[in-house]
Amino acid sequence: MKKLLLFAALLAGSMACSPKSEAPAARMDRSKLNIGTYHLRPYACTEENVKALADCNVDFVVCMQDDKQTLDLFQKYGVGAVVTGVLPGWWGGDGDRAGQLETINPMEKYEEAAAKFEDHPAIWGIDIGDEPSALDFPYYGKVFTKVDEIFPNQFPYLNLYPNYASVAVNNAEQTVNQLGTATYEEHIQEYVKNVPSDYICYDFYVYSCDVQHAYDNLRIVADACTSTNRSMWIVLQVNSLDPNVWTSENQLRFQAWTAMAFGAENIIWACWTAGWWSNQVLDDKGQKTEQYAKLQKVNAEIKTVADNYMKYRRVSTAFVGFEGTNWLEGVGQNGIDALNDGVFEDVRMADGSPVVAGSMVDRKGGKGAALYVCSVDDPYDKAPAEHTLRFKTGRKKVTATGGNGPVALQKDSEGYWTLPLNSNEGVLIEVSAK
Repeated sequence: MKKLLLFAALLAGSMACSPKSEAPAARMDRSKLNIGTYHLRPYACTEENVKALADCNVDFVVCMQDDKQTLDLFQKYGVGAVVTGVLPGWWGGDGDRAGQLETINPMEKYEEAAAKFEDHPAIWGIDIGDEPSALDFPYYGKVFTKVDEIFPNQFPYLNLYPNYASVAVNNAEQTVNQLGTATYEEHIQEYVKNVPSDYICYDFYVYSCDVQHAYDNLRIVADACTSTNRSMWIVLQVNSLDPNVWTSENQLRFQAWTAMAFGAENIIWACWTAGWWSNQVLDDKGQKTEQYAKLQKVNAEIKTVADNYMKYRRVSTAFVGFEGTNWLEGVGQNGIDALNDGVFEDVRMADGSPVVAGSMVDRKGGKGAALYVCSVDDPYDKAPAEHTLRFKTGRKKVTATGGNGPVALQKDSEGYWTLPLNSNEGVLIEVSAK
């Protein structure tokens, strides 16, 4: 997975199709925002380290082995596992096997594996592959349906390429061979057409790529999820490509809060132990690195907002105040000076600095509404600053929640609500039905 350094800017298109109506997960509580991570290697499968996962607000681990002793510890501490190795594996890699999944992994292999499977209450999901080509999506639709049937207590887990998917020699033919389509938006369109999941999961590592590609990838996947009634799951980086550079606490916030402004419902961090790259949360002896305390703080902030956040679903996201930056170059959406979404009016920073703002509606069809706003003037954490967010609304009751709990709102003489919002911080603003 990943380790891809080259990328190609890809064009935009439209989304279609719908997933099956019932959520496949029997053990993951999908009414909550769940936080995951990749890899808990055998050298770190001690009770102390499993407890450390729970203490860090990690709800589940992807790429776990089907090891009963460790799974028993997961059950004890309320951590779920997405297990790898139960079913025939698949990784799209550089695309040299694109379109060959059905030949290499015929359906009987999945049925044979299911017959040997020993269930465990801590197993939430079954890994069915990583970063496949769109040429394999039609067969993956069949695999997804079959796995959902033969593993009734688990959901099938499938993760997709980011929009910088590339190959060792980045020419047009090979890029298409990896994605299986001419553009990334077509790649996602083919996914929702063929695979009946009720989520789309993809990985994006902004500090190994760039902010522009991150925004466009969020836009494409979030719009596909909104239009087809799917949840968005995203894999972000707590580690780093350069062993001499550690991802900062504010960089973790930037990734998580912007994803939530686009409606993310599962946030998955890579990597907890050795998986790819450097500076994991635990070192190769299973000891905590400096990333543990950073992630623990940011995950706690996410959880502080999460219950209120999950009362709503995202309908659209705006880029406000981006004039003078290059962060929307190549992004298939224009920036605006202020947001007016019918509930919130003239939403902007008092100093004109950029924010990403996600408009949300009541998930159960009520008339309450929300806005999730992230301050994004300093994504590389070079010069964090203090800002003031201002907006108007005709609704009578207005509350705000940030990573540290309730945020004080003030109303000025012009009828604007204002609140403090520092660089890379996020806030959920809720308003009443009337």
